[in-house]
Amino acid sequence: QGYPRICFGAMADASQLRPIPVNTPKFWGDEKELVANCVETGWISSEGPAVKEFEKKIAQTCGRRHAIACANGTAAIDIAVKALGLREGDEVIMPAFCIISCITQIVRGGSVPVLVDSDGTFNMDVSQVAAKVTPRTKAILCVHTYHFPVDMEPILALAKEKGLKIIEDAAEMIGQTCMGKPCGGLGDISTMSFYPNKHITTGEGGMVLCDDADLAEKCQQLRNLCFNPKKRRFVHEDLGWNYRMTNMQAALGLGQLAHLDKAILRKREIGRLYSSLLKDCPGLILPPDVNHKGEVNIYWIYGVELMPTVSADADEAMKRLADAKVGTRPFFWPMHEQPIFQKQGLFKGQSFPVAERIARRGFYIPSGLALTDEECQEVAQRLRKVMEDLCK
Repeated sequence: QGYPRICFGAMADASQLRPIPVNTPKFWGDEKELVANCVETGWISSEGPAVKEFEKKIAQTCGRRHAIACANGTAAIDIAVKALGLREGDEVIMPAFCIISCITQIVRGGSVPVLVDSDGTFNMDVSQVAAKVTPRTKAILCVHTYHFPVDMEPILALAKEKGLKIIEDAAEMIGQTCMGKPCGGLGDISTMSFYPNKHITTGEGGMVLCDDADLAEKCQQLRNLCFNPKKRRFVHEDLGWNYRMTNMQAALGLGQLAHLDKAILRKREIGRLYSSLLKDCPGLILPPDVNHKGEVNIYWIYGVELMPTVSADADEAMKRLADAKVGTRPFFWPMHEQPIFQKQGLFKGQSFPVAERIARRGFYIPSGLALTDEECQEVAQRLRKVMEDLCK
């Protein structure tokens, strides 16, 4: 784009720099024995005892009556949407700014996603939701994004008033609280992901959470090809998926879950260290440590945004950071700008300016739990140099 390439100056030559990946998971020491026990006992499939134990402990952590383990966070959302019985033409209000897995089953099932723009926290702007409700609206999908939970209080009040269901995607907020309750405990049905960049990981894995026993039973069937334990095996009355979690994954999750408080504490340390090291960095908007409701940032990732005065976009900044051996990820791309949905004729003429801006101006830097203070200092030094060059 015509920008001068980075000059490392006081830093080592680029070829001398140690690569710092965007995420490295943290293992606390318990996990190896727990996973090895699955192999030694032969309990490796979804029938093993660790799955039920992991479900029980996640339910307790989130204050829920039921937890249904599944293959990944996308599977959890698929199950949640179908379990609510959403039909063709039913509308689901959801953020324009999120990962595509949030919308996939809504579209595949024939329901209609109704998008809402973001606010200053990267979450959906709850002040816009009420105006989106129509007689066809059946649910609101709340996706806690990056740093803070969605402002759930007005959403829950609106849902109660209008008789709407709440789907809560808490994939990025494991261990966070909202309104004094754990995230994952706020929706009629809630979902989690245990991908390696989450606060606890099972490698791949997810969870559906709810309080209604009938809804939980439906979710259990949907994750297991809709086998009905009360009827003859291999006779099916509905279509589901093979979305089961293995016993080995659950064992890994149990080892991780025991250290959730330490994981959150470490994430807070990483986030505050970055904010200290990057204070007054030219051209960068840093995430706040506390939001307007007094909720602390648990820094699922450390996301930054380029100031309007920076002529380059996030892609250019990330290219330069790649030259400096720093791993990054772009922010999500808005749903109304996804090529697949444009081909399908969805969201024609719609614009969501905040989502469009942060998608182009935001990215995150190495944020994994195994990141050391020394690596944070290296990342901050290299990022500061990149930004100084971009702001010349």
